[in-house]
Amino acid sequence: MLNKHKAVILAGGLGARLYPFTRGIPKPLFPINDKPIINYLVDLFRSQGVKEVAVLINEKFKEDFYWWKKRYYPECEIKFFEEKEPLGTFGGLYYLKDWIGDSSFFVTNGDELKEVNLSSMVQFHEEKKRPATLALLKVPNPQNYGVVVCNFEEGTAKAFIEKPKDPPSEYINTGLYLFSPKIFNYHEGPKFIMIEKDIFPKLAERGELSAFAFKGKWMDCGTPERYQDAWDKWK
Repeated sequence: MLNKHKAVILAGGLGARLYPFTRGIPKPLFPINDKPIINYLVDLFRSQGVKEVAVLINEKFKEDFYWWKKRYYPECEIKFFEEKEPLGTFGGLYYLKDWIGDSSFFVTNGDELKEVNLSSMVQFHEEKKRPATLALLKVPNPQNYGVVVCNFEEGTAKAFIEKPKDPPSEYINTGLYLFSPKIFNYHEGPKFIMIEKDIFPKLAERGELSAFAFKGKWMDCGTPERYQDAWDKWK
């Protein structure tokens, strides 16, 4: 079912929250136990039938990523797209339009660990027929993340609020999305765009953002404290 879908891993950031550790190595290549964070994401997609994976990287770290692929996935179909300057979590997708084609595609942040039933997410996305589906998880500390107010009867996100002090919901953005190609109707070209601030709030206001809640494992590795927690707990 998923062999027609492609996946994009966002790995173009400079990892400011983990500086100075990220001065010499990109955050997605940080190890969690026996392998880099990005391996868990590639394995998530490939184990469920997604064979074509692209990694959006910063030009500064291209040699690191080419070495990573040669070591861990020499025979796999993994393509790299380079950003010469930071373009946020949405701007760089512009370079992938031709590669993506006319099928829906997954996008994930490159600094998180997650276990999600992708087939269920695809089925949900196809039923709702909206430009974007957001994977959500209920957590005890939503104020640290992008919070989503949902109407689960309709399967819609009614509001998307980035790191609110007083969260109106316990459901958060887990950094995994399923987009239809028409998401590029909201793209203004290769410029700096943050999907969490510039795209999702607008889609939610228009009723065009689907909310897919799951109960699998998920951990963010984006700060020293969260990275240590993931190292200790992820198995």
